[in-house]
Amino acid sequence: MTYDLVRVAEHVHGHLGWLAAGALVHPAILLRHVKRRAHLSVALSTGFVTAVGLVGVWLYSPYRDRIKQGIFIDAPSVGFLFERKEHLAFGAIFLAWAGAAAYAAAIGASDEVRGPLRSVAHWAFVAAALLAVATAALGTAVASFRSF
Repeated sequence: MTYDLVRVAEHVHGHLGWLAAGALVHPAILLRHVKRRAHLSVALSTGFVTAVGLVGVWLYSPYRDRIKQGIFIDAPSVGFLFERKEHLAFGAIFLAWAGAAAYAAAIGASDEVRGPLRSVAHWAFVAAALLAVATAALGTAVASFRSF
């Protein structure tokens, strides 16, 4: 993979990360009301944050080979910020999927279970959005220190 392709992908990933964080806010807001339907919002935000995460996974190998050691030599604290960013990103994706699963389970659930499942979905998307914002902020901080 060429250097220019990685550099462009890194920038796109950063911008899409902020958009993914914003996208996760949408189902979190819609699902405040347990009777509100949000099929499209839940599906698109979960898919989008997953796709952005997959781009990050694809970028990890060139990052590890070309950037990581230099960051840890020059500023270990910035290197550890990137490590935390990875963990928070995984948490955001996991919580988005947990929220989507709870929302989907609520569709066919009985009336007494539907409300609690929708509530779980709401709080999962709230937490996913918060983690995604933290992830994007840490990613921006690291990228402003050193980039491809």
